[in-house]
Amino acid sequence: MGRRPLTREDRRLWSRVERTLDKARARRAEAEPQPEPAPQAPPRFIKPAKLAKPVVQSPPPPARPTAHAAPHELEPRRQRRLARERDPIEARIDLHGLSRFQAQDALTSFLLTAQARGFRAVLVVTGKGSRGTPGVIRASVADWIAHPPLRLIVSGVSSAHRRHGGEGALYITLRRSG
Repeated sequence: MGRRPLTREDRRLWSRVERTLDKARARRAEAEPQPEPAPQAPPRFIKPAKLAKPVVQSPPPPARPTAHAAPHELEPRRQRRLARERDPIEARIDLHGLSRFQAQDALTSFLLTAQARGFRAVLVVTGKGSRGTPGVIRASVADWIAHPPLRLIVSGVSSAHRRHGGEGALYITLRRSG
């Protein structure tokens, strides 16, 4: 019996699994002590007459610049202006009741749409979590916006004022669409 081709949803889920594996491997590599390099013998001198061809090393490829760094904490003045509604909160989304993957998809779609419409500041309600533990969605939002495609459009993140949801909500500022 042959294998069926992967659907779009299968590929999306598999890419998420791969990302979690990459993160786990990176954490494991950081935790493992690195062995000390063995001392190397000094290079021997070879007379030029014995060399068949000169060895020419090519320069290393230029480093690729990153498009945008991970979003920063909002400036206190900007956060205060949003809390006092001096700067408008142009859109809101409530992620209560969604699974982690549904919330990620909803947040990604919401932020991309908001930026395309020219919005500069939005409110994301994540919830506080229960029994004194941070919510899964709240804890995941920072990771989601630190990676593409959201890293390219989010300029800052901060906890919301109590009237907007306090620790259960976030102000997110967006870059201008290019």
